[in-house]
Amino acid sequence: MTSELLERAAVRSGTAVFTGIGVTAPNGLGTEAWWRATLAGESGIRPVSRFDASGYPATLAGEVPGFDAEKHIPSRLLPQTDHMTRLALTAAKEALEDSGADPAELPEYSAGAVTAASAGGFEFGQRELQALWSMGGQYVSAYQSYAWFYAVNTGQISIRHGLRGPSGVLVTEQAGGLDAVAQARRQLRKGSRLIVTGGVDGAVCPWGWTAQLAGGRMSHVADPARAFLPFDRAASGYVAGEGGAILVLEDAEAARERGARIYGQLSGYAATFDPAPGRDGEPGLRRAAELALAEAGLTASDVDVVFADASGVPELDRQEEAALTALFGPRGVPVTAPKTMTGRLLAGGASLDLAAALLSIRDAVIPPTVHVTDPVAAGALDLVTGARRGPVRTALVLARGTGGFNAAAVVTAAN
Repeated sequence: MTSELLERAAVRSGTAVFTGIGVTAPNGLGTEAWWRATLAGESGIRPVSRFDASGYPATLAGEVPGFDAEKHIPSRLLPQTDHMTRLALTAAKEALEDSGADPAELPEYSAGAVTAASAGGFEFGQRELQALWSMGGQYVSAYQSYAWFYAVNTGQISIRHGLRGPSGVLVTEQAGGLDAVAQARRQLRKGSRLIVTGGVDGAVCPWGWTAQLAGGRMSHVADPARAFLPFDRAASGYVAGEGGAILVLEDAEAARERGARIYGQLSGYAATFDPAPGRDGEPGLRRAAELALAEAGLTASDVDVVFADASGVPELDRQEEAALTALFGPRGVPVTAPKTMTGRLLAGGASLDLAAALLSIRDAVIPPTVHVTDPVAAGALDLVTGARRGPVRTALVLARGTGGFNAAAVVTAAN
């Protein structure tokens, strides 16, 4: 191999850049609408409208507003897709258009899809099971065979856009949005040129609601301004939501060859596990952050903002506060949680935070955390409660999934 080819291979093996963003979020449909609302502190948390939640202890959700599937999804796909998959297809289309990339112009197996999921198409599955129980198997849609499946978003995105390269799905709940992007980077390092990645999720239906309530972490507060308060003395759990972000991750050399606009670079990533239940030991979040920074070749002093996991569960918030204080020192770095405007979006939440981090770098602004008025860790965390202007070149995104999953990603301005 010539020295020129070796040099090209070295670049390809280590650098992955974001070139496209697509968003479906409770406070905005489409990237720019969501970003404007986020910077303005506009929340999308409201009483549940997708089903009658009046008989449940949790009655609030983050639902994507104004989404008319018939305007975004080909009619042939409507009978075979769950609401969550329709949101994912909408975000993927926006992300690819935003990137300017045409998969049809790439080598046949060089573009793929890797997404994150928590459980798949719950609402579709619930409807078909109800048909089975009430009327019989002949009334169950043949599409039930895959519309409920946790890999369905990856499959439908791949088919719609002709992505015949590497594909996959990560199931690590809220951490999945970072884990999927890391897996996409692995595929780029193996020779792929472009991977559609991230996560869009949601299960705002009775079946999904019951599953989340069983975890014991949902807030039962009925006031949208007081229900989801991470790091606040009044924190009582989280509000569930739907949506997320799909991102286009490309090999840096390939992106520059085609003159792509680059939002930023995935410079570091790490995943860890918490100790098993009943065993002593520090939760793994701090170690994930340290490992991600080490891979990026950076230190804590290089970080301009942290997008916190911000669970809203007091004990988990205390663990995250301790991890951040140990890594950065008291009030050592701005910390924000724009998910206070959307709720926790299962596997879609962390990828939406990645999108926010990339746009923070682009626009030199940190989005706010809303509704937190009495922070329990005021002396430890520099919590951003209003949009804060100033250069952002390095962002650390943290995520934790139910079951002990921890993930951290470092995104930096493109070199």
